[in-house]
Amino acid sequence: MLRGINVPERKKADKVRTAVAKHYRKIAKEGKSCCDITSEDSEIVKIYTPEDLAVLPGDAKNSSCACGNPVAIAELKPGQVVLDMGSGAGLDVFLAAKKVGPDGRVMGVDALPEMLAKANKYAKRMGFSNIEFRKGDIENLPVDPDSVDVIISNCVINLVTDKDRVFREAYRVLRPGGKLAISDRVLLEDLPEKAEGDLELWSACVSGALKEKEYISKIKSAGFVKVKVTDRRTYSEKEARSFIKEAAKERKKKTKLDEETAVKAFLAVANDRIVAFKPVARQY
Repeated sequence: MLRGINVPERKKADKVRTAVAKHYRKIAKEGKSCCDITSEDSEIVKIYTPEDLAVLPGDAKNSSCACGNPVAIAELKPGQVVLDMGSGAGLDVFLAAKKVGPDGRVMGVDALPEMLAKANKYAKRMGFSNIEFRKGDIENLPVDPDSVDVIISNCVINLVTDKDRVFREAYRVLRPGGKLAISDRVLLEDLPEKAEGDLELWSACVSGALKEKEYISKIKSAGFVKVKVTDRRTYSEKEARSFIKEAAKERKKKTKLDEETAVKAFLAVANDRIVAFKPVARQY
């Protein structure tokens, strides 16, 4: 439940939540990445190393929706406890589980039963014993306070409306000195007016993105320190048009959004990888 917001904001949040859930249920059912262009030129191939992908089942890779590799910046160590906020079909959870080893533990939290079912299927197939998936919203994590060493998240926070609450929750569950390592979409410039609030583009991790400066400010406001953008990746016009054309093939009904507006929207976003830390001593 979303508390502390007014009725118009609650209605907007409900509409966004419904649209996003519908979109990702479809992805879970069809087993196709939300970022596919072609099998040889997919986002997942650009984001993860061949070594990462080699250890994963093919259908797990096909169900991934990612805009970066947070595990690569998490600097995980054996024995650590890791939380993946919005774990989807589990790809980053599996990579993290290999890093922390049998003495460590990785939890994945996701709101969709369909994604959780896929993730549990893959975990069983791969023989992991240090993984747990929990149903829940990242705005209200089903995780104890001060219980996690590292939080990872991959292209999920942009999908929710109350990002302040997400970062407060991340702060709550991290142990003092714990690390936040996330990949997410941010805006480098304003979206076209017609793209603002568009539910299809919101589900595509575009319209829910914040300006980078505002995004960083929200992380700091939650109490995090040493907040840093480690790297940033943008799209070429060719890539943006490929996304739009691929989405058009999958769409069963026409959209009000014209192709040029959608392309401009994708060109306005960047894929940031960001790290931050919870202070060892609580900041008041």
